[in-house]
Amino acid sequence: MAHYNLTTPLSEEDVRQLKVRDTVTVNGHIFGIRDATQIRMFDQNQEPPVDLKGAICIHTAPSLKKVGDRWEKIIIGTTTSTRMERFTPPLMEKYGVRAIVGKAGLLEGSLEAMNRLGGCYLAIVGGAAALETTQIEEVEEVFWEDLHPEAIYKFRVKDFGPLIVAMDSHSNHIYFDVKKQALERLPDIYKKLGVN
Repeated sequence: MAHYNLTTPLSEEDVRQLKVRDTVTVNGHIFGIRDATQIRMFDQNQEPPVDLKGAICIHTAPSLKKVGDRWEKIIIGTTTSTRMERFTPPLMEKYGVRAIVGKAGLLEGSLEAMNRLGGCYLAIVGGAAALETTQIEEVEEVFWEDLHPEAIYKFRVKDFGPLIVAMDSHSNHIYFDVKKQALERLPDIYKKLGVN
């Protein structure tokens, strides 16, 4: 396991060096997205109003307050990614997104796209929204404001993380590994409990 300090936008080389269980700290910009954002992009065929090439996207619906023409942070947490599985391959293929930050991981289609295109999934600790919010220095821009709190958010971050590489570009998937280990232990657990 290694630790990497990455600055956005990411190159394919940046991502290909990462392996499952490595840790990452991010500086630069990350883009907040969620279900409604991606439904507009892929189901309603609207091009995003910002360049996502080399981007890190975080699955979030942040609590923000608009003061004048600026958006101020209240709390910015991360949501579960799995339900947005169908959007990840086209995000990478069509728009050049390199990494997704979220909770609970993605599935086989995303893993295949990450392997083919050079992407990764960076897991964030659930319940760490207070810390996460302090590492987001500013909400620089909000695109598609009508979708708030599921718009596109451009966050400037400093020392964001550490994040765990949970899916890498070499077809490794930490969540699948954990599930496999748990299933292997089940017979012994049942035996100790006296369950047939």
